[in-house]
Amino acid sequence: MAREGAVAPRPRRAYGAASPLPCRPSATMLSKFLRPSRPAPAASLSVAPGERLYAIGDVHGCRDELERLLALIDADDASRSPARTSLIFLGDLVDRGPDSAGVVARLLDLARERPATRFLKGNHEEVFLLALGGDREALRLFCRVGGRETLMSYGLAREDYDALDYDELAERLPDLVPATHRAFLDGFEDLIVSGDYAFVHAGIRPEVPLEEQLAADLRWIRGSFLDYRRPHPKMVVHGHTITEDVDRRANRIGVDTGAYASGRLSALALDGSDSWIVQT
Repeated sequence: MAREGAVAPRPRRAYGAASPLPCRPSATMLSKFLRPSRPAPAASLSVAPGERLYAIGDVHGCRDELERLLALIDADDASRSPARTSLIFLGDLVDRGPDSAGVVARLLDLARERPATRFLKGNHEEVFLLALGGDREALRLFCRVGGRETLMSYGLAREDYDALDYDELAERLPDLVPATHRAFLDGFEDLIVSGDYAFVHAGIRPEVPLEEQLAADLRWIRGSFLDYRRPHPKMVVHGHTITEDVDRRANRIGVDTGAYASGRLSALALDGSDSWIVQT
């Protein structure tokens, strides 16, 4: 029988869900997070000369969708003229979907195979790492926002998850998650710039220079960034906030299409002044 304070399924909050998430379409699930998307504005922007970038939205433990998208990107890249091609993952690789461990392992291998691949740290990586480091408040939050699925993907049985209290769970974490995975996630960046574009996980604080942005904003911000209408120093490419399709605005492009609930994982491709979408 679970002790008092056991890590049992918790009520859903606005931030996320604790129930198993299968990475397949669910209109009800998406509707809780969805913001309306808009068509692309007319703009003349470009990445650094000679670069071709694929900015990939929140994977959230969806290994199958990740594999499909990587195959589509490879085919798309091969069909075009030669360029210095690199991938940018916009953060939130873990939680909610069924195979966070598989996603991290796959991308750790990809980083070794393709050293130009870059990774941004999302709020879910932040909370996961804090929980692994023994932060009990972070562990509680982690368990509310899809951490159960993450831990089960690392081999923790559902019945053990339900029976352990937070202290007991904290003791188990270091043995569940390989040190290589932890070091990989801990090395993620917060901001990447190429030409006229800035890549972040969540967004930026409006009217604050890029070099003065706080990690907390880059990983967590929503309303004040999403509702801002004036130009930013760069066109901001971000994940974190789900829209039904890639969301192009005059000052930002959102690439989180809710893969864990919709089955649609998206990438924004950029080459010179051209841009296009690749998605599952």
